[in-house]
Amino acid sequence: MSRRVVITGMGAVTPLGTGVEKFWNGIKENKIGFSFIDKFDTERTGVKIAGIVRDFDESAYYDVKGCFDKKEAKRMNVFTKYAVVAAHEAMEDAGTSFEDIDPFRAGVIVGCGIGGIDLTLSEYSKYLEKGPGRISVFYIPMMICNMAAGTISMKTGFKGANYDVTTACASGTHALGEAFRKIKDGYLDVCLAGGTESTNVEFTYGGFANMKALTKSGDLERASIPFDKERSGFVLGEGSGVLVLEEYEHAKARGAKIYCEIAGYGATCDAYHMTSPSPTGEAAGMGMTLAIREAGLNPEDIDYINAHGTSTGLNDKYETTAIKNALGDAAYSVKINSTKSMTGHLLGAAGAIEAIVTAKSIQESIIHKTVGYKVPDEECDLNYCVEGNIHQEVKAALSNSLGFGGHNATLCFKKISE
Repeated sequence: MSRRVVITGMGAVTPLGTGVEKFWNGIKENKIGFSFIDKFDTERTGVKIAGIVRDFDESAYYDVKGCFDKKEAKRMNVFTKYAVVAAHEAMEDAGTSFEDIDPFRAGVIVGCGIGGIDLTLSEYSKYLEKGPGRISVFYIPMMICNMAAGTISMKTGFKGANYDVTTACASGTHALGEAFRKIKDGYLDVCLAGGTESTNVEFTYGGFANMKALTKSGDLERASIPFDKERSGFVLGEGSGVLVLEEYEHAKARGAKIYCEIAGYGATCDAYHMTSPSPTGEAAGMGMTLAIREAGLNPEDIDYINAHGTSTGLNDKYETTAIKNALGDAAYSVKINSTKSMTGHLLGAAGAIEAIVTAKSIQESIIHKTVGYKVPDEECDLNYCVEGNIHQEVKAALSNSLGFGGHNATLCFKKISE
């Protein structure tokens, strides 16, 4: 059995704003969602800038059906709250609670790379000071990465496939890909899928900074500069993106608003290094090739690639190589951008919010600028949309995510057709 899968709802919590409309408007206006870290003294890590969610007021959701009340909020980590709110917006956007569907054919697959690291730190401090008897009884269920998916199921009543995908920076894209597979192969009719992350604590910044992954720039406009020769590391971000994936005939029958179709998914591994992408770009390129093939397309059919584009020296260079491997001569004509130039790197949530950008790009025929780029790099010699937004029809697009451990994930999106 092979069925078509479409996107019918989307929700987002991002450094550019909470809600897809605010987020997408910020993207189109080329706004930078970075701010200076103010939760702790940045002198110790040297990291000054982050993609922090500033407009999230959890109390605004206490009386909203499908979100959480004040008591529940105390028993949820931030990454779970972000996911619940994004899922609620996605369901509202879809315009249905899917009560006509067998609940065992409705699933939730939400990726998360790290989970409640802030809670681990606070509970560990209590442990050191007062012993194991003072660790919160809610520590484990609040901290574990799968709790975002589990909590969303409790709010929606979806009883089908429900799990977390943890593949570092590829988690959100893998979650969407797995949801796509479940629907395409007939196991589900609808699935809430995406990613979530909140790691805004000094410990996290210290860990990433010590491995030379984060930029220490103090210039908001030149902190995250993917594919620029002066790039110096990524900006750590937080947030969530959740999408409603639905079987096409069901969506069509209920008159759903359809953003676009997910038509292909490629998942590979570099089998090379703990953190560095493979210099050959072989596996990442194969991930793109597999997604294109499954969609029934050829490399020259791809109009746009939302790149992983982290602004690290190795990723941008090797992802460029991977794109050339997958697209051949067509690599030089395809439009490529990096949403991380405005949001920073949302780790496990990155692929999900970038999927939202890709879907909106298809819907509105606009490819956003890669913001902040100034200095060309001879090793990154493709079209990264550095002059400004490009207004053109997007019939087919890819979204890439590459995670520590060599995890590669690519989704292929198509403009909806009968």
